[in-house]
Amino acid sequence: MSLRDLPVHDVMTADVVSFQPDQNVTAAMQLLVARGVDAGPVVDAGEVVGMLSTGDLIVEEARVHFPTVVNFLGVNVTLPFEHQKLDDSVAKALGATVGEVMTAKPLTVRDDASVEDAATLMHDHDVSRLPVVDGAGELVGIVSRGDIVKAIVAGTGEADATEGAPGVDH
Repeated sequence: MSLRDLPVHDVMTADVVSFQPDQNVTAAMQLLVARGVDAGPVVDAGEVVGMLSTGDLIVEEARVHFPTVVNFLGVNVTLPFEHQKLDDSVAKALGATVGEVMTAKPLTVRDDASVEDAATLMHDHDVSRLPVVDGAGELVGIVSRGDIVKAIVAGTGEADATEGAPGVDH
């Protein structure tokens, strides 16, 4: 079966780490680490409303404003900074909700779309994974570039079907 005919549901991961928009960012980070993944869809009432990735979490952590320390003649001097302001900034970053840091309105792919279609979407929009939805628009899985490469390596795609395929480096 070629990648043109192979449906996404045959290569996707059905056991998806997903989040709710009102979920705490710290809890989300812990779940990503525990499951050994770097992203997951954000679902609200069955609909995919965003994607949360470790990149989103790193950006949120980078928003924390730490005091400026200057080395002056071998002595570290902290420029004026209110300790409460630092505490509030850290608390805000760690207390943020998934909905505040996620990437909203992600691309999705239907479970009956072809692997070739998914690869084209990933290539054209420079994303490495897509939430997979059923005909009703509900989350049923996730497909990544790695899933597609595994399908190619496993021989589920014909060698000539990968020639020039979007998202496949030769």
